[in-house]
Amino acid sequence: MTASDLELLLIARLMRERGGTSQTWRRALGKLVVRDMATHAHCNWDVRLGGTDAQRAAIERLLDDVRLEYSIITAD
Repeated sequence: MTASDLELLLIARLMRERGGTSQTWRRALGKLVVRDMATHAHCNWDVRLGGTDAQRAAIERLLDDVRLEYSIITAD
């Protein structure tokens, strides 16, 4: 899975589970950062969140689940 694929997956799940638009969730999600596998062997990505407290909480809950399935991704 690539970083852009993961971003689309996260946005689609947030829209389905919490409502709202893709633009709103894309802004709240912020930047997806892919890290070097040499230093981050168990999960090589992270998200720099924006948005409201409620949006960040919803995203964090989703990230916990998604990291279990997609812990390693590739840069675009």
